[in-house]
Amino acid sequence: MHIVAFWGSTSSTSINKKLVLHTLRYFPDAKVTLLDLSNYEMPIFSVDREKGGYPEAAYQFHREFKQADLILCSMAEHNRSYTAAFKNILDWCSRVDMNIFKNKPMFLMSTSPGGYGGGNVMNAASGFFPKCGAEVIQTFSLPSFNVKFSETDGILDNDLAIAHKNSIDFIKSRFTDIQP
Repeated sequence: MHIVAFWGSTSSTSINKKLVLHTLRYFPDAKVTLLDLSNYEMPIFSVDREKGGYPEAAYQFHREFKQADLILCSMAEHNRSYTAAFKNILDWCSRVDMNIFKNKPMFLMSTSPGGYGGGNVMNAASGFFPKCGAEVIQTFSLPSFNVKFSETDGILDNDLAIAHKNSIDFIKSRFTDIQP
């Protein structure tokens, strides 16, 4: 199984990256490609800039999903929406080809320090990503990250840990080469 994973932030201390890395522990035999959005910096999208052609980074981001069996991502939330960095990538990539995620299954997650767990960006992504070729097969939101997560112990809240594991087990059940 080949998993392409990313987090919707360019922060070097991203809590969404921590959630992604924690989740990948449940797929020890998978081939994993990690996409760091910092490697896909592009000018801010505009129709005027588009007339000059598309940045190579938009094509590169697109290509990463072609060989994926599963996409795993955790969306960061800034002011109740996508981060500016992710939104810019999404804007450029959607102009190259709206089928960004290549009709691949996706485990869509979000987390935040607050009690809503990135719920606003999760709702936005859940509604929009299928239009970009994602088959969102499971979602998971982790609220109050700094209280409910430990890098050594993972998800500390028992109910949330069970929900997270159940999502992973469901995903694994969709692939014949992996047992839950």
